[in-house]
Amino acid sequence: MGARAPGMSARLKLTLSYAGFLVVAGALLLAVVWVFLLRYVPDPPAGGDPGRALFPSGPSRDDLVDAFAPKVAAALAFLLMLGLVGGWLLAGRMLAPMTRITAATRRAAQGSLAHRIELEGRDDEFRELADSFDAMLARLEAHVAEQQRFAANASHELRTPLAISQSLLDVARNDPNRETDELIERLYAVNARAIDLTEALLLLSRTEQRSFTRHEVDLSLVAEEAAETLLPLAEERGVTIEASGDVTPTRGSPALLLQMTTNLLHNAIVHNLPEGGTVQVDTANRPGSVLLTVENTGPELAPQLVSTLTEPFRRGTERIHGDDAGVGLGLAIVKSITQAHDGTLTIAPRPGGGLCVTAQLPSGADAP
Repeated sequence: MGARAPGMSARLKLTLSYAGFLVVAGALLLAVVWVFLLRYVPDPPAGGDPGRALFPSGPSRDDLVDAFAPKVAAALAFLLMLGLVGGWLLAGRMLAPMTRITAATRRAAQGSLAHRIELEGRDDEFRELADSFDAMLARLEAHVAEQQRFAANASHELRTPLAISQSLLDVARNDPNRETDELIERLYAVNARAIDLTEALLLLSRTEQRSFTRHEVDLSLVAEEAAETLLPLAEERGVTIEASGDVTPTRGSPALLLQMTTNLLHNAIVHNLPEGGTVQVDTANRPGSVLLTVENTGPELAPQLVSTLTEPFRRGTERIHGDDAGVGLGLAIVKSITQAHDGTLTIAPRPGGGLCVTAQLPSGADAP
């Protein structure tokens, strides 16, 4: 944006407005007084002296003008000075909150997001603006902190497979007699994990940008497809999947909603009991919204830990990696997809262990 020409400050504009209004109002009042006084000065007789009244002893209009005009000029000059001085002080008092808001804006532009205006006084337009700005700063500060944690965790997660690959290659180079088949298998596994992580990061970025086309989607069919896809994994781990519910129409990306449901089911299967675990998938209709609920048995989780599970690279078992533990972006992607579809995600620990995750999305008629 190019440089703009300097102009008058808001305080000066308000001062001139106050002074101008006061002078105009005073001039109108004096004009009314002048007209009122003229009613008591009779017109001169025909052929007579126009400057003298009908009664020789009374005042003439010239006398009235000579007496009234200097007073009018003095009164207007006084009103002008009073308007300028009073308007300047009044404008400064009225714009004092705006000065604090401007100072906070400049500090925020310099990177200081922890500062808050905290404007005192009763509710008015300036108080509402200051409170809205404070709320915006709080959201920005939380978002920046989350992005910094995400960048640090992503760097760590991406560095891990690269470091493992380098270690395997160094060992192979120093040991010419090492079997290459084992090296190839391990490198393949490490590379597959790096690809999964990269694709998860790209999917997370895509959902946050909302760069997808919306179509009519039935969440009950999506849940059924996800359950059929993950049935072999559930059988391998001894987990039973139970699905039920109603037809739940919504609007969104079929691929992203399938990814959301698959992530929820995969998380419920992997983080379950060692034997005899269950996963319950339900879909339901609510006024103006549809619900997808996934409940699973499993270890007991503290509420403090549950509240952080949607953060990237957070796991219910902290940072323990397993064969099917994923890359730590499962619930983060679920939350991002839900928000991209104008929905909300609720996660709560189940009594006796496990999780209950509910994704609430707008119904088909109310979805954007």
